[in-house]
Amino acid sequence: MLLRKFCLTTLLTLLANGVYAAPEIRLVLQVTVDQLRGDLPLRHMEQFGKGGFKYLQSRGIWYNNATYRHANTETIVGHSSLATGAPPAIHGMVGNVWLDRDTDQLVYNVEDSRYGLLSANADVDKSSEVDPTQRVANSEGRSPLALLSSTFSDELAIRYPGQSKIFAVSVKDRGAIPLAGDSGKAFWFSKAAGEFVTSSYYYDAYPQWVRDWNNAGQLNRYADQSWKLLNEPASYQRIDQDDNAWETNFPGYGQTFPHPWGKRDSKYFTTLLTVSPAGDELTLDFTQTLLLAEGLGQDSIPDYLAISFSSTDYVGHLFSSSSLEMEDNLMRLDQTLAQLFAFIDKHVGLKHTLIVLSADHGGPEAPDYLKSIGQDAEYVDPEQFNSEALNTALRQALTIDTDLVQTYYHPYVYLDRDKVEQAGLGLAATQRAMADVLNKFPAVAYAFTASDIDSGALADNPIASMVAANHQPKRSGDVYLVFNSKYFIGDLDGLVVAASHGSVWRYDRHVPVIFAGNKLKPKTVSRAITPYDIAATLANKLAVEVPSGAIGEPLPEVTQ
Repeated sequence: MLLRKFCLTTLLTLLANGVYAAPEIRLVLQVTVDQLRGDLPLRHMEQFGKGGFKYLQSRGIWYNNATYRHANTETIVGHSSLATGAPPAIHGMVGNVWLDRDTDQLVYNVEDSRYGLLSANADVDKSSEVDPTQRVANSEGRSPLALLSSTFSDELAIRYPGQSKIFAVSVKDRGAIPLAGDSGKAFWFSKAAGEFVTSSYYYDAYPQWVRDWNNAGQLNRYADQSWKLLNEPASYQRIDQDDNAWETNFPGYGQTFPHPWGKRDSKYFTTLLTVSPAGDELTLDFTQTLLLAEGLGQDSIPDYLAISFSSTDYVGHLFSSSSLEMEDNLMRLDQTLAQLFAFIDKHVGLKHTLIVLSADHGGPEAPDYLKSIGQDAEYVDPEQFNSEALNTALRQALTIDTDLVQTYYHPYVYLDRDKVEQAGLGLAATQRAMADVLNKFPAVAYAFTASDIDSGALADNPIASMVAANHQPKRSGDVYLVFNSKYFIGDLDGLVVAASHGSVWRYDRHVPVIFAGNKLKPKTVSRAITPYDIAATLANKLAVEVPSGAIGEPLPEVTQ
């Protein structure tokens, strides 16, 4: 009896001292690295310092077999899935761009003309996103209202109304806005203005600390400087991959180190910062200022901070995953993560912080790089699939004179449904005819029709299931186009690039999922999971409701 009483007393004492029970969570830190394919950190782990990826590996729970299970692996799609725990069929963000059937206009995912940007001359360069002749008139505004599911941050705000502080920061608007949800505040970098901006959805006017940061000349330290190798050349695995014909030779930036950023007032100065590790450094600096100014993690009410680092995505597009530029970018990203974690530890405490790191999507290798090591790979010729070419092929197939293709914006072909009806053609039959035309192209692996998805008539295979998981009837196109896994897109908004993600194949769906902080016990887990599980895990860990559309499950290694 005395022994039992002693054991119970000892256990209660240990629990009270936090030996078995994790400390309270004062801050949820959600880190997203844009285009961080799941194998990339592991490829370079021996080169990293102690405080970044090695901290996550030695002190965190690393899931090395996490894949998305939707087809269109684009930036807004992945960020929205991380925020909601749902695929695009549920959260509605089916692509970076979709056709609004009500207005017959192509729209950018987070645009909302009702909520203009607070900075003058900070509008997005529309020509870099979609054809400006097809855009909604006043589209500089931004909001999260196109999301059709709640986010984890929304549910946290419901649980602690007016108490939980919720913020998200990224170079990209689509990297910040989904994670902030309806209730949080989002900031992103405007290349046009050269500062971090937001919209009137979030504020009537900037807080003083934002004005101070933007006015402090933070970008000046990069003027007349260059992106140089961080370490000694001999320490790099890919030191011989610094001058490849397939790399993008952006004007004034070049294909080899050092990459000059140019003068502060030069046309592409801010753009070149974002396509280098400097973009992540600026994002970190702004986020640190935010954390102190807003007092995140300073009481028992949990706060939420999302930070999305975009440089890896831009470097992957311009130079590819196996370039020297990507290797150095990852060295610098590791350094940036170490600085972030050290800063959080100093001002909040890592024991009071629950960290989760993942990516919105992976990324392919450059096809010419694959060719150089003896593998079969080809670039897709985008001109084969423009509206004119598809209309010509469809007219011939249906023996009609009417153009029925309204637009092709990858991965969707949109038909002009009014013209289909006026021609006396059934929509399902016309979609099937378009799919049959597309399936004749060597680059095409599959072409799925919206009618087959809506009626549940798809073949029972994983690719079809992932396409169905991307289908939202009011936004998705009439035909979903899947290229063969050995055919790659080399186009980014009209710019010829080394590689582009967005496919259904594993290299674009495989991402790391890592939880750390809050005295979690380190572990490597190879069980198959999905990034949809993150939102459910965070909700379970903080005892808040799971987002409304979430399909993921809490990860027991984190929650138990």
